[in-house]
Amino acid sequence: MTRFVFSAVLLCQVPGLAQSRPQPPCEESPVPAYPALNQPPAVKFWSEADFGRDWIPPICTGWTASGFSTLTTTAGRFHYTGGSAGLLRRIGAIAELAGMRYWSTTHQRWQTLIVDAHALTDPRQGRRRPDFLPEELKEGAVVYFEQSDNLSGKAVYRLRISTVSENKVVLDIENVSAMRYLFVTVFHSREVQSIYFLDRESATVWRCYGMVRTGRNASRLATGHEASSVNRAVAFYRFLAGIPTAQEPPAARL
Repeated sequence: MTRFVFSAVLLCQVPGLAQSRPQPPCEESPVPAYPALNQPPAVKFWSEADFGRDWIPPICTGWTASGFSTLTTTAGRFHYTGGSAGLLRRIGAIAELAGMRYWSTTHQRWQTLIVDAHALTDPRQGRRRPDFLPEELKEGAVVYFEQSDNLSGKAVYRLRISTVSENKVVLDIENVSAMRYLFVTVFHSREVQSIYFLDRESATVWRCYGMVRTGRNASRLATGHEASSVNRAVAFYRFLAGIPTAQEPPAARL
């Protein structure tokens, strides 16, 4: 009888466990769910202990490596009256990433997250070029940019537009070059990945679901900082949503 009751409890817990995993809005309800309009985004930091190092990313992410060292999801609704072309213009405005702000829990103040950013002609030569135009960011387009942040320094990133329609844009980003902190490699190539699902809800409202992952072999120097990961993820969400990145209050103050 004891074994039967214990087994029944486990079976009852299975749906809850399945729902506790991150889920982008691809043919399933998103986890976390979108909050109400005009509310702050729902942000969740998933620790490695939540479901192990062998977590398999949802197929729609296109990520093939299993597991992670840190994983942060952001889901929000925002006002926007333009179509997907306007969002693509914002996505392609790489130079506007420079000056992005976030709340530093270490220093307890707003700080610059992205020191410099610019589009590249290709990943190898590193030649600067003007920002990408919406017509360059067609479905299937792959472009590159260079970005310097306040911790891991300068790195080259690949940006891919996997879906474009009047009501939907899906893009993913990953580092091409290694990222270093104090001469120590903290992330090897393709160890920092993010994906964003932008869906039109109505004529004046869009939804955004973002997922940012660092690979399970990333240096411990750059992982495990929950509040910092949350605030950085929200900064990028705000950039896509057209919200001032240093707008009070921060997602995580301490």
